[in-house]
Amino acid sequence: MWRDCVLAGLLLPTAILEGVLREHVVWRPVATAAAVIVICTLLWRRTHPLATVAIAFGTVIVLAIAALIGPGETIGLNTTIAIVLLPYSLARWGSGREVTIGLAIIVVALVMGTASDYTGVVEAVAGTIFLLFFPTLGATVRYWTTSRSRELDQVRLREREQLARELHDTVAHHVSAIAIRAQAGRVVAVSHPEAAMDALTVIEKEASRTLAEMRIMVRGLRDAEVLALAPQPGLADLKRLASSDLPRVEVELSGDLVELGPSVEAAIYRIAQESITNAVRHARQATRIAVVVTGEKDCVRLTIRDDGATDSAPRNSLGYGLVGMTERAMLLGGSFEAGPGPEKGWAVVAVLPKAGAAR
Repeated sequence: MWRDCVLAGLLLPTAILEGVLREHVVWRPVATAAAVIVICTLLWRRTHPLATVAIAFGTVIVLAIAALIGPGETIGLNTTIAIVLLPYSLARWGSGREVTIGLAIIVVALVMGTASDYTGVVEAVAGTIFLLFFPTLGATVRYWTTSRSRELDQVRLREREQLARELHDTVAHHVSAIAIRAQAGRVVAVSHPEAAMDALTVIEKEASRTLAEMRIMVRGLRDAEVLALAPQPGLADLKRLASSDLPRVEVELSGDLVELGPSVEAAIYRIAQESITNAVRHARQATRIAVVVTGEKDCVRLTIRDDGATDSAPRNSLGYGLVGMTERAMLLGGSFEAGPGPEKGWAVVAVLPKAGAAR
C-alpha cells in the first residue's frame, strides 16, 4: 500500500536522525539498525503479517536479552514505537494460525522487554494494555469489515434473485406464445400455408427474445421459493409513481422507448421506485422529484433528481438501496451513478441497453 510506503519513507530518516543526534543512546549503531529493521517491516505488514511480527519482535527480544546481559539499560530508539502497527496488522489480515503464533511471539517480547526495563507494576500493566490494545483493535475492524461484506453480498444476492424471478415470468410468457403459435400453425398448415408461415415468423421472433432473456437469467441467483405469478412492472407503471403531494413527483417519458426488453423495463421501474423512496426519506426541504426516462439509439437513460438541500442528500455509502440498484444495472450490462446534483439535491442516473444484454 502506498500509505505504508509513505509512512516508512517518513520514519526512516527520522530514525536515522534520532540515532545520530540524540544523546545518551545505548549501543547507538545497534539501536539505529534495530529501528531501521522495524520500520522496513511496515512495508509488508499487510501481505506477510506473521513474518513482519516475527522479525520485528524477534529483534526486540534480542535487544532485551542483550540489555540483560550487557549494559542493563534499554537499547532502542523512540522511533521504534512504530512496531505497535504490526500487532494490529496481524489481527487484521493474518489467518487464525498466524495470529496464534504471532501473539505468542508478542507475549514473549513483552515479557523480555519488561524484564529488561522494569520500573514498577503500574508501568508494566499499562505497557501491556497499551500493546495488546492494537491486536484487539485489528480484530474488531476485521470482524466489522467481514460482517459488512457479508451483508453487501446478501443484498446483491437478493437483487439477483428478484431479477431472476422477473426474467422467469418473462421467459414463461414467451414460451407460452411459442407453444400457442406452433399449435395454431400445425392446424392451418394444410389449408392456409401463408398462416403457417406467419406463425413461424412469430415463433422465430419469440424464440430470439426468449434466448436473450435466458442469457440474462443465468447471471442471477435464486432459491426454490414459489415464484410470484403477478405481472412485472414496466414503463406503463411508471406514471403510477407520480404524486402531487410534497415532495411532488413528476414522471416524463421521451425518445424511442419501443421494444425495450422486459427486464430493462422492470429495472427502470425498480430503480425509479427506490430512488423516489430515498428522496422522500432523506431530501430535506425538497419540493420536487423529477423522473425522466429518455430512449436513445441503443440504450435508455433514467434520471431522477430532487431539489432538496445539498447537505440532506443520502450520501451514506453504507446504504443497501444504492448497492441493490447498482447490482441490478450492472447485471443488465448498464451503468449506475448516484451523487449530489449539479446545483442542489441528489441525482441518480442509470443507463441500460435496450435489449438488456448481459455483460
